[in-house]
Amino acid sequence: MKLCVAQAKAVKGDIRSNIENHKKIIDLAISHGADTIIFPELSITGYEPTLAKDLAICMDDACLDDFQEISDSRQVTIGVGVPLKADTGITISMVLFQPGKQREVYAKKYLHADEDPYFVSGQSTISMLGEESDVALAICYELSVPAHVEDAYKCGAVVYVASAVKSTGGIDKAIARLSEIGEQYEMTVLLANAVGESDGFECAGKSGIWDNTGALISQLDASSEGILVFDTKTRNVVTATL
Repeated sequence: MKLCVAQAKAVKGDIRSNIENHKKIIDLAISHGADTIIFPELSITGYEPTLAKDLAICMDDACLDDFQEISDSRQVTIGVGVPLKADTGITISMVLFQPGKQREVYAKKYLHADEDPYFVSGQSTISMLGEESDVALAICYELSVPAHVEDAYKCGAVVYVASAVKSTGGIDKAIARLSEIGEQYEMTVLLANAVGESDGFECAGKSGIWDNTGALISQLDASSEGILVFDTKTRNVVTATL
């Protein structure tokens, strides 16, 4: 498996523009051999809680059709961040497109207190990826919740992928936690973080990969859009920027 985390900049609330930018990053990732590509939290709209009600869509919305077409034609799995409508409210979700399969969703279960006025805890249809179902997904705050990584570990995860929007003020704490997860659970840990501005703060970038001792393998900078591609068999890493 060649697992890619994408570092992307969102245009506030501009779904079409953000989709086009995703497609550029997907092309870059595929050109470097990626077969699974994970984007930051709410990457399609930007992380904008106060706008979530207006920006939320359904999982089968036609605006996402391009991703399924790319998945089918290029034989690649794509996970994009979307505010999704649910019966109980709006969820912070990752819609997953897999070749020849129906769309699935990984929904954020554990919300930060600041998100409670705008979002509800979500129900996922999928939580693990890979032929061995050993790649666990997490969305931002969940990486700070011990029960989340513990559940992933008990389910057999050997890789933990966090899709996030971490600010310049919060990135150091997140990086320390991701390293800790790698060491404590002997997992390889990947972070897909955003760059640019979201919800009035500056996103910190620094998407990275930590090995199963907690050591940093590779990391992007604080401002560039780009990718990290990790080969789970050879453990080689490819880095590229737009």
